[in-house]
Amino acid sequence: MEFDYGWLLLAFPVAFALGWLASRLDLRQLRIENRQAPKAYFRGLNFLLNEQQDQAIDAFIEAVQNDPDTSELHFALGNLFRRRGEYDRAVRVHEHLMSRGDLTQTERNRAQHALALDFLKAGLLDRAETALRKLEGTSYEEEARLALLSIYERSRDWAPATEIAGKLDSSSHGSFGVRQAHYLCEQAQASTAAGNTEQALSLLQRAASLAPASARPLIEKAKLENQLGRYKDAFNTLAELEHAAPQAFALAADLLAHVATRCGQQAAALAQLKRNYETMPSVDLIEAIIKLDTDTRSARDWYVKHLERQPSLLAATRWIAGERFENEQPHGLVQRALDQATKPLMRYRCAACGFEATQHFWHCPGCQAWDSYSARRVEEL
Repeated sequence: MEFDYGWLLLAFPVAFALGWLASRLDLRQLRIENRQAPKAYFRGLNFLLNEQQDQAIDAFIEAVQNDPDTSELHFALGNLFRRRGEYDRAVRVHEHLMSRGDLTQTERNRAQHALALDFLKAGLLDRAETALRKLEGTSYEEEARLALLSIYERSRDWAPATEIAGKLDSSSHGSFGVRQAHYLCEQAQASTAAGNTEQALSLLQRAASLAPASARPLIEKAKLENQLGRYKDAFNTLAELEHAAPQAFALAADLLAHVATRCGQQAAALAQLKRNYETMPSVDLIEAIIKLDTDTRSARDWYVKHLERQPSLLAATRWIAGERFENEQPHGLVQRALDQATKPLMRYRCAACGFEATQHFWHCPGCQAWDSYSARRVEEL
């Protein structure tokens, strides 16, 4: 049976017509999808601007389904999930982005940074640390280091915090010398508690060299030297404090009086305290002066001098406590009332958040700010 070539000639136009029809259908579907994706995107953007986050998420999900290869929509959706506190969904979105092989290195770094923020916000500090460490050498390096610093402060992991602060300091994006000094002081406290006092002294000396104008390394060093019975060394360290950070000298006034008595430097310490009182009057300085002044009556006159200089309920209460009155019973009642009234005035206050405490903090327990506590008490602010 011979093949009829006429059928072949008839099949060519039929195949051409079917191909043309299929291409038209594909183009039409593509146009519909392209119109739907931008509409969903702009609808989501409109919801977002109106702070309607639920509707915005629904619109962005629709846009992602229509165009799953668009990375920008994934980033927008992941950020929305994080802002709403849906961290597990944000992690899934950014992990999906990381698994894609078509991302550029810039987009991959961006996804890595977003994933690290998801873990950080969710409180998964170990996973956040791992994700942030992978951003070394990228455009997100400095942001990652700052986030790592926050993690190490929260977990009180001072050794790596010192390392990261050193990198930030050397990258010329601000000075982190004072922050490094605080971290070294924290490590010194841990070494002292463990009985390694020589290592603690070495850490404090390093902290003082990193932040020459910082008061904490010198005060902590003097305290440790006093604890070790090295009273002359402690006295010399506090002499350095007067020149390095005179504004914080009142914090060490009582310690100075103690070590000066132990090493026979009462006269030098007394002159030092009086000199500091003239520039920055404080009840703490007066009490240290009274401890060192051999003439008790003359020493108590310092409270009166302070009251002449500025009104002070603390000074008035201290003066009344040392005076003798004919009727001791009312005097005792008044004294007790004054002691109660002056308790809030004896506190230290954080300049950043207003948190008050009976002791001076270098690191505010309320807002976690460093060096936010004044050396002056509430009454003297």
